[in-house]
Amino acid sequence: MDSGVSSPEKQDKENLIDAHSKTIGACGWFLVSLSFLLMIMTFPFSIWMCLKIVKEYERAVVFRLGRIQAKKAKGPGLILVLPCVDVFVKVDLRTVTCNIPPQEILTRDSVTTQVDGVVYYRIHSAVSAVANVTDVHQATFLLAQTTLRNVLGTQTLSQILAGREVIAHSIQTILDDATELWGIQVARVEIKDVRIPLQLQRSMAAEAEATREARAKVLAAEGEMNASKSLKSASMVLSESPVALQLRYLQTLATVATEKNSTIVFPLPMNILEGIGNVSQNDHNKKIER
Repeated sequence: MDSGVSSPEKQDKENLIDAHSKTIGACGWFLVSLSFLLMIMTFPFSIWMCLKIVKEYERAVVFRLGRIQAKKAKGPGLILVLPCVDVFVKVDLRTVTCNIPPQEILTRDSVTTQVDGVVYYRIHSAVSAVANVTDVHQATFLLAQTTLRNVLGTQTLSQILAGREVIAHSIQTILDDATELWGIQVARVEIKDVRIPLQLQRSMAAEAEATREARAKVLAAEGEMNASKSLKSASMVLSESPVALQLRYLQTLATVATEKNSTIVFPLPMNILEGIGNVSQNDHNKKIER
């Protein structure tokens, strides 16, 4: 996040830390010396009040007479705190999960949606988190809500549904830039759910179904066209040889008989049936004459 050109915010941050490193004055040194003397006089009982334990994932920002004692926080391990003149604040450096509640958002195409998300961040500068903002976690939480609404308000509904990763990365960049002065590093932003009205869901489902049906009809028409072209080519080949047509006919009958046990009806021309009928009638007349 650092750049070659220093911004006014970073200059103010450096001036703030430099101001903390100034001397505490003669009166301050007198009070510090008095605190040392008091600690020595009450030793070893005072050791239980002056030695503090800072855990591995914590840092302690020590204020001596209202000024930050060093440019960086102390810890982890044992730290020495002088009675009456030192006050310390512990800062947790572990990653914090911030759940953004559902936000009512009006998209660019005038669709009302509810979007919620989650932000993962951690404190990388304990001094900045204590000295530059009152409540760093509350400030980050409110900024995340505002940034989510502002970014999604410039997108259409289709862009929100299709480009969640791009939008989350954009929100992460904006949050990281804004919280740099607070000592916050945003690790990840995720959009969990996008809720749209029930009527709009039904409209989108009907649109998708109509699109699928239209695509299916187009595919079926293309299949019929290809099949007709193939049948045309096959008919041209069969028309060249009548025997081939008969063989194909017999092969089709064999295939039907193999797959399904059913009665096969052979189509016969009507003139053949009429000839058979005439022969039967002549035979009957001959028998009567006899």
